[in-house]
Amino acid sequence: MADITIYHKPTCTTCRQAVQLLKDSGTPFMAVNYYEQTFTKDQLKKILKKAGLSPKDVLRTKEDIYKELGLAKKELSDDTLLDLMVKHPDLIQRPLVVKDDKAVLARPAETVKTLL
Repeated sequence: MADITIYHKPTCTTCRQAVQLLKDSGTPFMAVNYYEQTFTKDQLKKILKKAGLSPKDVLRTKEDIYKELGLAKKELSDDTLLDLMVKHPDLIQRPLVVKDDKAVLARPAETVKTLL
């Protein structure tokens, strides 16, 4: 069974680098494309809590959907941001990597090494 789960987007360069670091480490891991297996609100909330991050900490502000929704001009609650992130996965910084009761936003990819 995998000790580590990486939530990623396969076309993302940083995600590919983090996956390669995990492969090179020899540590068993499970890779989850969160565009195919979408987060539930509760799941995303728990991962962020493990990482000590708020939804604002992982909000991708350069994405088109961020601009389309006018999020820069709105003051939104964490709960609302989580709802938006679940509905629009492009709003989530990636990759998110989880091991037991810890998680990291692996940006840069080498951050994943803190879980090895």
